[in-house]
Amino acid sequence: MTGPDTQDLSWQEGVPVSTRFDDPYYSREDGLAETRHVFLAGCDLPARWEGRDSFTIAELGFGTGLNFCAALALWRATAPPAAHLRFVSFEMYPLAAADIDRALAVWPEIADERAALVAAWQGAGSIEIDNATLTLVTGDARETVRAWNGQADAWFLDGFAPSRNPQMWEAPLLDAVARASAPDAIAATYSVAGAVRRGLQGAGFTLERLPGYGRKREMLRAFKTPRTTA
Repeated sequence: MTGPDTQDLSWQEGVPVSTRFDDPYYSREDGLAETRHVFLAGCDLPARWEGRDSFTIAELGFGTGLNFCAALALWRATAPPAAHLRFVSFEMYPLAAADIDRALAVWPEIADERAALVAAWQGAGSIEIDNATLTLVTGDARETVRAWNGQADAWFLDGFAPSRNPQMWEAPLLDAVARASAPDAIAATYSVAGAVRRGLQGAGFTLERLPGYGRKREMLRAFKTPRTTA
C-alpha cells in the first residue's frame, strides 16, 4: 500500500501536512517532544510496563509513525529484556515509506527505530521489530476498532483535530475504545474539546486535565473505570 494520493500530503517548512484534513501530522514546534509529553508521559510510561511480560498500546491515527517510534525507543531503553510490546494502530490513510522516512528523519534520537520501521513497512498488517509487534489496521476506525478483539493497556488518541476530523472522536468510537481497554488502561490525547470530554466520560473514563504541550494549554488523561450493571 503506497498511502494517500500525493495531493493529500504537502510539506510546510519540513512538516508533513494532510491537505485532506488541513492539519499537520505533528506539532510544528517539536513533534517528538509533544509525543513524549502527551502520550508517553500522559499514559505514565514507562512506569506502567515495569515488571510486565507484555504491554499493549493501541492508537487512533498512525500518521507518520512518530508515536510508535518514540514508544519503541522508550521500550528498548526501559522494558525487561524478555518482555514484548504490542502496538496496534488504526489508520485510514497510511503514508508511503518514503514520506515516513522524510517526516521522521529530523529526530536523530529515534533514527534506529525510524530505519527499522521504514525497512519493514508494508502499509498494513503486522511487522516484527526486535521485541515488538506493530499491527497497522487499515480502514474506518469506527468499524475496525469495534471489530478488534484485543485489550489495550494504553491508548494514544491522536486523530487529526476534532474540528478537522470529527469522525475520529465520535462517541460510538470512544465507546469501542473503552470496550477494547484493560481495566487499568489509561488513554491520553492532546485534545480537550467538549465533544471529546463528553465522549470519553460517556464511555466510562474518568478524566484528568494536565498541562498541554507548547501552545496548547491543556491535554487530557483518561482512566478506564469499570462499568456497573443493574
